[in-house]
Amino acid sequence: MGRRYSNLIAIAGFAISLCAGAAANAQPHGQQGMKVRPGPPPGPRPGPNPNNPRDRFLALPPQDRQIFQRNAERWMQMAPEERMIMREREKIYRARLSREVEDALRNSGLRLDADKRAQFEQRYLQERRRIEHSLRQEVESKRQQELPQIQDRLKKEFSGTSPSTGSTSAPTAAGSPKK
Repeated sequence: MGRRYSNLIAIAGFAISLCAGAAANAQPHGQQGMKVRPGPPPGPRPGPNPNNPRDRFLALPPQDRQIFQRNAERWMQMAPEERMIMREREKIYRARLSREVEDALRNSGLRLDADKRAQFEQRYLQERRRIEHSLRQEVESKRQQELPQIQDRLKKEFSGTSPSTGSTSAPTAAGSPKK
């Protein structure tokens, strides 16, 4: 559950920066009835900037956008104390990931310049997310396979020891005072 909150914090932070970026880039609305003079044609648009939150959001698949939006809404509904706890958990998670990247780089024996080091870190985290996603899917699949067996076993276990329907009637008069 801690991982879910950590991911939620990262997503919420991204959502907040996305909203701030979108508000900063918003164009003022023109007044009705005013004609707009045509200006020079716009130049070629630069490609998506991975540092721009809006571009990163638009690059997400539709399903991930929906998840992102739900998480952002949950973040906005959280109490400030909950947000603070989530931020702390995210800091701890990021620090642990950073240590693990450092360990992986040290264990590899590579000596990389800043650019290659950043690429190594990005790839390491990307591969790690892929592995963790795969493991979560595998565990969820196994859980779904085993749940019906557990439910059947519990049903059998508790169906034999359930009290009869007559004993759930109104309490007897012995427990109530008489006037």
